[in-house]
Amino acid sequence: MKDLKRIRFAVQAGFALYFLYAGYVFYRYYLWVSGQSNTYVPHLPSVEAFLPIGALTSLKRLFLTGEFDVVHPAALVIFMAVLLSALLFRKGVCGWVCPVGFLSNLCERLGRGLGLAFCLPRWLTLSLSAVKYVLLGFFVYVICLAMNREAIDAFAASPYNLLVDVKMLQFFMHPSSLTLVVLTALLLFSIVVCNPWCRFFCPYGALLGLLAWIGPTQVKRDETACIKCKRCSRACPSCIQVHSMAVIRTPECQGCMECVNVCPVKGCLNAHVAARRVPAWVVAVSVLAVIWGFWGWAELTGHWRSRVSDTAKRTIFLQTGGDIRHP
Repeated sequence: MKDLKRIRFAVQAGFALYFLYAGYVFYRYYLWVSGQSNTYVPHLPSVEAFLPIGALTSLKRLFLTGEFDVVHPAALVIFMAVLLSALLFRKGVCGWVCPVGFLSNLCERLGRGLGLAFCLPRWLTLSLSAVKYVLLGFFVYVICLAMNREAIDAFAASPYNLLVDVKMLQFFMHPSSLTLVVLTALLLFSIVVCNPWCRFFCPYGALLGLLAWIGPTQVKRDETACIKCKRCSRACPSCIQVHSMAVIRTPECQGCMECVNVCPVKGCLNAHVAARRVPAWVVAVSVLAVIWGFWGWAELTGHWRSRVSDTAKRTIFLQTGGDIRHP
C-alpha cells in the first residue's frame, strides 16, 4: 500500500488533534477544580494516558491485591492496552498513536526538508540509547522492587495521587527556566537528529521496545530479492539499517512500516506476525483494535471513569490551596 505513509500521518495527526482537544477540556476542568471558574466541566479520562508511572504502580497493585484502580482507572486501562499492543504488534503506539512521536516526526520532516536531519554513528546511538534504559530501570526498581503493598496503598489513597493529573498540567503551565531550556533544546535537536526523544530518552518507549523484541511481529527482508537501494534505511525514523538485516526485530522499530512502504521490489520487505506474512497495514489496524478494544471493555465494565467524584477532588484542591506534595 503506497499510501501508507500518508495514512500514518493522518492517523497520527488525528490522535494529536484529539489530545489537543482533550487538553483544552482538561484545562477548563482544572479552572473549575482550582476555583477559578464556577462552570463545571467533567473530567476527561483519556488525559490519563499521560500517567504511565502511576499506571505502573496501579498495575503492581492489581497483581498484589486483585483490585483495579478506582482513582485513575483509565490510566491503567490505557497502560495495559499499550503493553499488550507492543508485545503483539511492536511499538505501533509509538509509530501510529503517540502525539509526542507525531511532533518528532514533524521535526524530522522539517529537518529532512532543510537538509539538516541525519543519523548518528552507531557507537553514539548505542551510548545515547542507554539513557532511556537507565531511566526505565530506575522506575522499575522504585515501583516494582522498592515499593511494598503498604507503600503502594498509601500512595493510591494520597491527595497527591487524587490530583496527579492536575499537578501534571500545572507543571506544563508554569515551567521553570530549566524546563523551557531543555524542551527548546530537545525540539531543536529533533530537527537535526531523527527522533532523539523516542530513541534516546523515553523510558516508556524503552519498555515497549523490550516487549516488542520478544513479540511475534517483525519485518523480514528477502536477501535474494533486495537490490540494496537503501530506501528502507533512509525512510526509517529510527535510523535502523534495514537494508543490511534479514529480520528486523530490534527494540528500536516503531512498527510504522515505512520501510515496507518505500521498498521498490515487490515481496522483498514484508511484515510477519507469528511467522505468517501479512499486509503492512494489518499491523497498524491491529494496534488500533487493541487500544479501542480495551477502551470498549473498560466502558462496558465500569473501569474507565474514576469513582472519586470531581467534587471531592475540588474540595481537596481548595482545602490545600493546590500545594500538594508527593508523599
